[in-house]
Amino acid sequence: MTREEEAEIIKRVLSGEAEAFEPLVEANQTLVYNLALKMLANPEDAYDMAQEAFLKAFRSLSGFKMQSSFSSWLYRITANICLDFLRKNKRRQETPLTVSDGEDEERELELPDYRYNPETELERKELRAALDKAVAALSAEQRSVFLLREINGLSYAEISSCLELDIGTVKSRLFRARSNLAKLIGRSGNFS
Repeated sequence: MTREEEAEIIKRVLSGEAEAFEPLVEANQTLVYNLALKMLANPEDAYDMAQEAFLKAFRSLSGFKMQSSFSSWLYRITANICLDFLRKNKRRQETPLTVSDGEDEERELELPDYRYNPETELERKELRAALDKAVAALSAEQRSVFLLREINGLSYAEISSCLELDIGTVKSRLFRARSNLAKLIGRSGNFS
């Protein structure tokens, strides 16, 4: 969806056509849910916080200044809601690398390996488990920056806009997150 299309939809919503908000939800619901899931590591909490993000975006739409894309603004709302939720609950979160097949069943995300090798497969599973554990051990602030950059592929400027941080702070948190991940995973291949 182009920024012009977003602007037209937003004008319609602000003029009283609440149902016009639906295309914005449809265009962004998967990304918002996936961000919430990666930050919270709990499908039910992620679903609730994704809904909360859309509700907050709808209620705050008049405050959207169109200086960034709607999706960047929505990412910021989602990330902040998730960070608030994590702070409020103060519990350690794990970040599993799982996907839903649409029928309420989750499975571990695996890339097909056409050259099946049991040793390589075991190493991959150990690395994935170590990475999941290491990402979960990051602070909420480092984890959010890391996930927005490495999982969602946002630029530094987009992350800065989403989290309302200076670009220098984004780069610093990302550097610390990567350093901490390297320490936690272990450079020698020891995944314990």
